[in-house]
Amino acid sequence: MSQTPPTIDLATLTVDTVQEGFRNGSFTAESLARACLAQIETWNGRYNAIIFLNDEAIDDARAIDRRRAAGEALGPLAGVPVVVKDPMDMVGFPTTAGWSLLHGKSGGVDLMPATDAPVVARMRAAGAVILGKTNVPVLSHTGTHADDSWAGPTLNVVLPDRVPGGSSAGTATAVGASMAVLGLAEETGGSIQNPASAQDLVGIKPTIGLVPNAGVMPLSGNRDVVGPIARTVKDAALCLDVLAGYSPEDPKTLAGVGKKPVGGYTSQFGSRNLAGARIGLYGPGWRTQPLSDEASELYARAAEELVRRGAVLVDDPFADTGFAQLRQPTLPLTNFDARGMESVPYDLQKYLERLGPDAALKSFADFAKATEKESAFAPGGVLSYLHNLPQFAAALKSPGTPPDLSDFIALKEAYLRIVDAVFAREQLDALVFPQMREELPVTRGGTIQETTVGELNIAGLPAVTVPAGYYASGAPFGLLFVGPLWSEATLLALAHDYETATRHRKAPRLAAA
Repeated sequence: MSQTPPTIDLATLTVDTVQEGFRNGSFTAESLARACLAQIETWNGRYNAIIFLNDEAIDDARAIDRRRAAGEALGPLAGVPVVVKDPMDMVGFPTTAGWSLLHGKSGGVDLMPATDAPVVARMRAAGAVILGKTNVPVLSHTGTHADDSWAGPTLNVVLPDRVPGGSSAGTATAVGASMAVLGLAEETGGSIQNPASAQDLVGIKPTIGLVPNAGVMPLSGNRDVVGPIARTVKDAALCLDVLAGYSPEDPKTLAGVGKKPVGGYTSQFGSRNLAGARIGLYGPGWRTQPLSDEASELYARAAEELVRRGAVLVDDPFADTGFAQLRQPTLPLTNFDARGMESVPYDLQKYLERLGPDAALKSFADFAKATEKESAFAPGGVLSYLHNLPQFAAALKSPGTPPDLSDFIALKEAYLRIVDAVFAREQLDALVFPQMREELPVTRGGTIQETTVGELNIAGLPAVTVPAGYYASGAPFGLLFVGPLWSEATLLALAHDYETATRHRKAPRLAAA
């Protein structure tokens, strides 16, 4: 680096304090970017969050400073340091999805996009300074870790001997380690909520159709959603303001027109609080998997905190609804329902077509050939379990044809009918569950045991993770605020009230190996 970065307390920065620092002259966009790059230089070798640095970040920050000095109107995230999850297309960088076969320097092929994904373009337009792209497991296949990435494993900044959560492991680690203020994540089955909760952060898994996911290497166009990971609820909400909205590249976002709240996703902060809110609790009516003893104790304490804020708790509102019986893990997996992922060959075909005429791979057939020595769909491949979905074989045989998803659609409808009926009958404002049923497993020692993955992803429901304390070991305990379709503003307001009343999160202590 050509300049010594200023001393900035990166761990306490929020979008608001960044903008205040710009206003009062404490730092500039350039000096803040340099401070974050210094943090990356110091700690990324240990935690391995960021796999590609953006060489244009300083120039982008200088441009923001020039525009600010000239009195120009700036976007809502002008000068805010951000990281982007690797599977999101960003011009100038290969989209590798963590796979050596899709990384030129590892002996694979580089997929170089001709245009940014809409979510990346929106962050640029909002003035964010994108510092780099973050690590993921191969094809984002797991919600627990990034151990099999070509770039090596990512560590959890709270407890390095525990799994970091996946697949947005690198994004969570970068935000948790104060390498950036905000990070873009994406979820098909737990990939926002798991790493956010695992690393004591806030994550928003939006309603499907609220945020475009064109230009993001898919696992399921019917389940994939892009959302933010941040250190505070307000920061996550401000980022969602930028990400949400219709894009002609993603027709399903038409469903979200008119659903964004007037005044943005912080508009209910202070007026929509937990006082008087009716909150549904986790129980066997939702899922017949109990909490561990310590998770039960922490959840009971959280319930008491909700009551002290004036909430009215409703025990197991899904009892006797048949909701839990709809869940069906996809063999040989024991805890993951993959329905809706039958479409991945078709979705990959469409994704590759979008890359542009000069892309190294232009079709699913090209993709299959380039990865045949380690096929994701062959026995032992990371997605081999999809063959146990009845409608997958036909989709794999004809990737250019829109797949039959009638089983998935029927299941989605069944979930949504029950959720809507329960919320109406019990007059619920939200569900508040422990995000995980038990403590984080040690590295390579197990799988995250969440409470909602599958149900939320198939139904398309929104959720917000918020820190809620710690196990005796120091592993984070997080809550998940869940609501009906398009209820993000309410969930964020309730989560913000809980966060500001309890202030459980503590900045992690970074340490060398």
